[in-house]
Amino acid sequence: MRTLLYRWIKTNGIMLFNAGSLVATFIVKSGLGFAYWWVAARQFSPEAVGVASAAVSAMTLLGTFCMLGLGTLLIRELPRQPGQEAALISAALLTVAFAGACIGLLFALGVPSLSTNLQPLRTSVPAVALFAIGVSLATVNLVLDQVLIGLLRGDLQLWRNTLFAGAKLVALTAVGFWLSQRGGMTIYATWALGDAISLAALAGFAILKGKQILRKSLPKWGLLRKLGPSALQHHLLNLLLIGPNFALPLLVTVLISATMNAWFYVAFLVADVVYVVPQALVMALYAVSSAQPHVLARKARLAMSLAVITCALANAVLLFGSRQLLELFGPGYADQGVWSLRFLALGAFPFLIKDLYIAICRIQDRIAKALLPLTGGAILELGLAALGARLGGISGLSLGWLIAVCIEAVLMSRRVYKTVRPISMPADQDQRQLSPHPNEASAIDIYR
Repeated sequence: MRTLLYRWIKTNGIMLFNAGSLVATFIVKSGLGFAYWWVAARQFSPEAVGVASAAVSAMTLLGTFCMLGLGTLLIRELPRQPGQEAALISAALLTVAFAGACIGLLFALGVPSLSTNLQPLRTSVPAVALFAIGVSLATVNLVLDQVLIGLLRGDLQLWRNTLFAGAKLVALTAVGFWLSQRGGMTIYATWALGDAISLAALAGFAILKGKQILRKSLPKWGLLRKLGPSALQHHLLNLLLIGPNFALPLLVTVLISATMNAWFYVAFLVADVVYVVPQALVMALYAVSSAQPHVLARKARLAMSLAVITCALANAVLLFGSRQLLELFGPGYADQGVWSLRFLALGAFPFLIKDLYIAICRIQDRIAKALLPLTGGAILELGLAALGARLGGISGLSLGWLIAVCIEAVLMSRRVYKTVRPISMPADQDQRQLSPHPNEASAIDIYR
């Protein structure tokens, strides 16, 4: 028994460690994030919270768009570029920082014309600049977090996110006590400040490692350009995966109201608890199996089993405790958001199939073939969510989105089943599965 346990840990330890760091990050961010939005709900008006949550959703959506696929691309490419990892990372981070600032600026100047609820984004030049800087910082940190997972440095990713969550909470508490004029952009400013502090701290940590790391970090633009076509495919895949999710709060703000979005966004955040373990397991599966495709089937079965168990347990808790959780934010949140929370939480089951399908396509270099079905799925999600919002408010929107994701899962399940089903293999191949992940030996020393 002890030998079997040791063998199991040796075989799956790397994937579970990286998944565990992602789960720990979510726990820290969710705990402090819960406190953050609780403080916001108590110290600011529902309208201000609605504007801020829409701005944060827009920032995250735009940040995801401006990642340009470089985060997931680097997870796969860093082991293939020995000695050039730091230069490739720095080039990627500078690229996405510039893209984030430009897109954030255009969004703040143009989109508020379509909705009066988003007018605070361009009330002044400082407001426009603040939003653009926030998008740029968010983009850099989103890419950096994925890079750290690809380097098997989940501990640094956890450390950065802990500092980010703590800094923005302290800043929000301070402005809530000291500022008399407290609008939605004030809340947004504390979020951007947390991003800046955590990024600066990580950069300072890297500088302390010595001048050698600075020389290795000079960007190599030619290498990044060569990876451009592959990055574009990853970029499109990432947008189709999570873009509709981040667009939901914006849909509520535009189609219903900013106040209703405050209630929806809190339910949206609480429902994220159900998704954390499945998404962490799938991300770790991708990082580990990219360099060892022959272990994909076995590790995918492990990831899927653990994910289904955690989804079931989390849904059971939320089914009976959703109203009590939302009441912590105020009576209006519980009255309006309880069914949205339940529908969004149930979506974790079909979304797991979708996540696995996309990870499998990345590992098997089938990204181009996955783009068409995922495009149809994204349109279906947004279309049914918008229809649901018109017919049934935020509860109808959540139900419409859930139905769309279930349809996608049914269509994608065949590919997932063909990959994870048990198959017999030669003894020598089984033995190779016990070897360490190549990234473990070749991971860059940039932060060690």
